[in-house]
Amino acid sequence: MAKDETALELTPDLILNAYAQGIFPMAESRDDDSLFWLDPQLRGVMPLDQFHISKSLRKTIRREPYQIKIDTDFAGVIEGCADREETWINTQIFSIYMDLFQAGYAHSVEVWEGDDLVGGAYGVSLMGAFFGESMFSRRTDTSKIAMAYLVSRLKTGGYTLLDTQFLTPHLASMGGIEIPRASYRRALRAALEVEANFHRQPQTVSGHQVCI
Repeated sequence: MAKDETALELTPDLILNAYAQGIFPMAESRDDDSLFWLDPQLRGVMPLDQFHISKSLRKTIRREPYQIKIDTDFAGVIEGCADREETWINTQIFSIYMDLFQAGYAHSVEVWEGDDLVGGAYGVSLMGAFFGESMFSRRTDTSKIAMAYLVSRLKTGGYTLLDTQFLTPHLASMGGIEIPRASYRRALRAALEVEANFHRQPQTVSGHQVCI
């Protein structure tokens, strides 16, 4: 894994240019002010046509126990993702992704239980690529529910690449895979030639706005 520390001041343009080249920033911890760039030899991706969820989770989604919202509490989703013992989301990361959100490039999928934000995911949209940054759960499987709605939205919006950066068991259980850096860059170049729309509404399936 390539890792380059940087003292550069992050800007939305710098971040977007980095994503377009296949690299992304992280911090060692919430208390570390420095950042580094990553370019993994093996890249985690979620093939949109291979996404799958368990029968039990499918039943949960169909019962609609939660309300799904888009971009209503982006800051709350980042805070939820950072609310763990160890996190790579420091103050600078939080600030720059808020800037990207304000510029229309970052989005959140949120799972609500009444007035409580109980799960979600966020990432950056650039042409036909969506770069997933992180997800969180405060109820059983609410991060997976957020991912299901995210995948449905990306498929409807015409995206061709969902970059998860790394592959975790959590993502692998839903169909995530690892691909070599060269394969990732080919997929990225193709995705950057595609016009996509994050705000295009998913088609309803049995009354549900998610392809499950």
